[in-house]
Amino acid sequence: MNNWISEAVFYHIYPLGAFGAPRNNDFFAAPMQRLEATDEMLEHLGRLGVNAVYLGPVFESGTHGYDTANFYEVDRRLGSNETLAWVVRRFHEQGIRVVLDGVFNHVGRNFWAFRDVIDKGENSQFVDWFAGLDFTRRSQNGDNFSYEGWNGNYDLVKLNLANEDVLQHLFAAVEMWIREFNIDGLRLDVADCLPFEFMQKLSSLCKSLRSDFWLMGEVVHGDYRKWVAPGILDSVTNYECYKGLYSSHVNKNYFEIAYSLNRQFGNDGIYKDFQLYNFVDNHDVTRIIDTLSQSRYLYPVHCLLFTMPGVPSIYYGSEWGIGGKKAGADDWPLRPCIDWRVQSVNRANKDLAGVIARLSALRSASDALKNGRYQQLYVNHEQFAFMRQTAEERMIVMVNASENAATVSVDVSFAADGECFDVLNSETLRVSNRTLKCELSPGWARIIRL
Repeated sequence: MNNWISEAVFYHIYPLGAFGAPRNNDFFAAPMQRLEATDEMLEHLGRLGVNAVYLGPVFESGTHGYDTANFYEVDRRLGSNETLAWVVRRFHEQGIRVVLDGVFNHVGRNFWAFRDVIDKGENSQFVDWFAGLDFTRRSQNGDNFSYEGWNGNYDLVKLNLANEDVLQHLFAAVEMWIREFNIDGLRLDVADCLPFEFMQKLSSLCKSLRSDFWLMGEVVHGDYRKWVAPGILDSVTNYECYKGLYSSHVNKNYFEIAYSLNRQFGNDGIYKDFQLYNFVDNHDVTRIIDTLSQSRYLYPVHCLLFTMPGVPSIYYGSEWGIGGKKAGADDWPLRPCIDWRVQSVNRANKDLAGVIARLSALRSASDALKNGRYQQLYVNHEQFAFMRQTAEERMIVMVNASENAATVSVDVSFAADGECFDVLNSETLRVSNRTLKCELSPGWARIIRL
């Protein structure tokens, strides 16, 4: 396990949206140094306690970044290779790790080898670079051949990852990213579509170059143990708990997230030794404020995000309660251009960023919250309590999603009677008769060190 990951608090940026790039790349314009805008964020990220950044797609593409045209050049709408190298240096100077998107399942129609197939047909030397090419049928896009797209999307051309030349091309790009940009990890796009043999080879390459390199896969469905395994990946996206975190609040049913956390991380938890990547929204799903039915839920949701097992991640702008709803196939409403300098004064939930900063600091100061074993203590429809525990520290987390105050009592027979301290609210509490009885404010939490 990478030691730095257990300490990580991620901030997820979708650069093409966040920095106002045009939606379409003309492939002729001079590079625009939009990535330099990350420098304006450093003070804000420092306040949030962020020490790792996940930058969405940054390499040359036609539109949204996941339709790669060139794995070796930064998208001209964002800058140049020199720009990215400078950005990573600046983040590293502030103690912030950098993880990039690795899009290896497919490329865009502007990818140079696919353009060669379009131009030369069966005579192209790159015919075997792509999956499912069939020159007896026309494609959905009117080509003189058909091919396999990702998830029925024919703007995304599936690569043949069994072809050694394709592997050489991709792995040489990854080696360049590590050596020239000094990145700390990769998030593998649609990892649940990638061959396991490919991921094993990629892992071997990355770990040979940097032993602490982190590989995290986007996995929406399935048993995470298939991917998080020696020689494959270090982590995956925790979509199970993403669903539980919002729907437990919308449906007033903490039993849902409690079930998932116990299944994943309890005494018999199937993922209890994993550092999964936790989130409440990202560039593919409706923003958390628009997923929740009431904005007061933002506070218990984030308390859970920062205290449950795994690695927390904030999607850019959501720390201010920025909205954005998924609109059919159009994801751009989720990926707006924002000005970090004015958000904190213009948003209704302007105190949320401060709450996240407090939660981040508490997590950073507590080994139990970062690495402790998980134990459920209490669950009701709108109240939930659990403990994170190491040999040296016990932390009890209580959340209340109700619009009313609530009293929660938990059995702490493992602790002696006496005083304990709520580190979130700076309040001294008492254990009496081996019971911890607390009043919880509406839409709020307690984090108690026993």
